[in-house]
Amino acid sequence: MLALVNDFHLAQVNVGRILAPLDTPQLSDFVAQLPEINAVADQAPGFVWRMVDDGGADSTDLRPEADDRMLLINCSVWESVEALQDFTYRSAHLKVLARRREWFERLAEFHHAMWWVPAGHRPSMAEAMDRIALIRAEGEGPGAFTFRSPHPPPAGPSAVSSPELSAGTDIPRQEPGTSAEPRTSALGTPAP
Repeated sequence: MLALVNDFHLAQVNVGRILAPLDTPQLSDFVAQLPEINAVADQAPGFVWRMVDDGGADSTDLRPEADDRMLLINCSVWESVEALQDFTYRSAHLKVLARRREWFERLAEFHHAMWWVPAGHRPSMAEAMDRIALIRAEGEGPGAFTFRSPHPPPAGPSAVSSPELSAGTDIPRQEPGTSAEPRTSALGTPAP
C-alpha cells in the first residue's frame, strides 16, 4: 500500500529586539516562560526541530547580528503552515505572544519569514537571516512569506511504499534533543 509523505517542511524565522537585557527584571517574566513554551513547541503536533544555542535549552544566547546584542532569533521547522499556526495561535504560546510588546520593540520592517525546505534540512542562522533579508528586499513570495500570504511547498507529496506507514502509524519525527544540530526557542513567534 502507498502512503503519502511530504518532501518539504516549513522553516520559520523571526527576530526581535528586546527592550532590556535578558537578565533584567523587565525581561524576567519572558525568560521564566521560555522552558514551558519551548516544551509546548517540542510536543506540538507537526513540530520537527528548533534552533538552540550551546546551552541547549533555547536560542537566547545566539545573536544574528554581531553588533546588536539586543537582537534575538527564533528558527524552527514544522511539518506544515497549519502546524505552526496551531502552535502559534492555539496553544499556551498565545499568552506569551500577547505580551510581546512588554519585552520586544515594535520593528518597522519584516521580522518574520517562512519558507519551504527539504524534509530533514535544518536551516543555519545565516540561512534564516538571508530569508529575513529576502522578505525585506522583495516582499512576500515563494522564497519568503508570512501567515498572511502562505505559499505551497515547491512540490506536492510523493508516494512511498512502507509497511509501517501502510499500517496507519504516523511518520516518525525527530524527538527534541536527539540531534547535535541547534533547535530554536519560542521567543516572539510570528505575529499576524
